[in-house]
Amino acid sequence: MFPSFPFNAEHAGPAMRAVRRAVRVVLVALTPWTSACVAQTPPRPAAPDVPPSVAGPWGPPVRGPVRTQPSPRRARVPTLGQPFTVTQGTISRFVINPEGDVDGFIFSDGSLVHFPPHPGAQLVAVMQPGDSVQVAGFRDGGGDVRAQQIVNQRTGQQLIDQPPPPDAPRPPPALRGAGLVRLSVQGEVMRVTTAPRGEPDGVLLRNGTVIRLTPVVAQQFVSLLRPGANVAAIGYGTRNRYGQALQATAFGTPGNLTRLYSKFPN
Repeated sequence: MFPSFPFNAEHAGPAMRAVRRAVRVVLVALTPWTSACVAQTPPRPAAPDVPPSVAGPWGPPVRGPVRTQPSPRRARVPTLGQPFTVTQGTISRFVINPEGDVDGFIFSDGSLVHFPPHPGAQLVAVMQPGDSVQVAGFRDGGGDVRAQQIVNQRTGQQLIDQPPPPDAPRPPPALRGAGLVRLSVQGEVMRVTTAPRGEPDGVLLRNGTVIRLTPVVAQQFVSLLRPGANVAAIGYGTRNRYGQALQATAFGTPGNLTRLYSKFPN
C-alpha cells in the first residue's frame, strides 16, 4: 500500500505558474515559424463557373418524374450523301404498308415515291389519283424518291414531312399486328422495293400489291427480284380500298413457295 498525501492548493500554485510561463515561452518561439508556413500556403483556386444545367441545384433530390419541354417539330434530316431531287408526275395509285397505312404512290411512268406512314391520312385527303404533283426529296439507294415535300399542282395544297408530335398516341407493341389478316398473292413484278440504303426488301406487283421481305431474306431470291418475274407469296397484312400489302412468311413462284420462318406454315 502506498501512503496517500492530501492535495494542497497552496503548494500547487507556484508549480502551475511555472508551467504556464513555460508554455508561453514555447508559443512565442513558434509564432514566426507558423506565420511563415501560412504565408507559403498557396490560395485555393476558385471554383469554375458551371452552367446550372450541368452543376445541378445542389439541393435535396427531386422526387417524381422530371418534366421537359418538347422540342419544336422539324423536318426530317436526310441521310448524308443522298442526292436532292425535284420531280413531278401524275399519281397513278397509292400504295400501303402491311399495317394498311398509305406510305407512297406510283407515278404514271411507274416510278415510286415513298413517305412515312404518319402523314398518309393527310395526303389522301388533299390528293387523289390523277392529280399532277411536284415532289421534292431525296433518292435512296434504289432510285426511289423519299419525299420531303409534295405539292398538288391542281389545288396548290402541299404536304411537308414532319415527325409526329412527341405526345401522339401509339398502339402498344402487343396490338400493332392485331388487324393483320393472312393473305395469299401472286403477280408480275413491276418494281423491286429497297430499304433506305438501297438493299432490296420486297417487290411491287403490277396490280399494286406490295410484298415485303427483310433485306436478309431478299438475298435468297435474287433471281426473282427483278421486273417481269412472276412471283407468289403468303403472309400477313392488310387489304383496303388503296390496295394490299403483306409481310411475307413464304415466297417464291406460283406453286413453289419457300417457307421463310419455321413458326409460320405455308
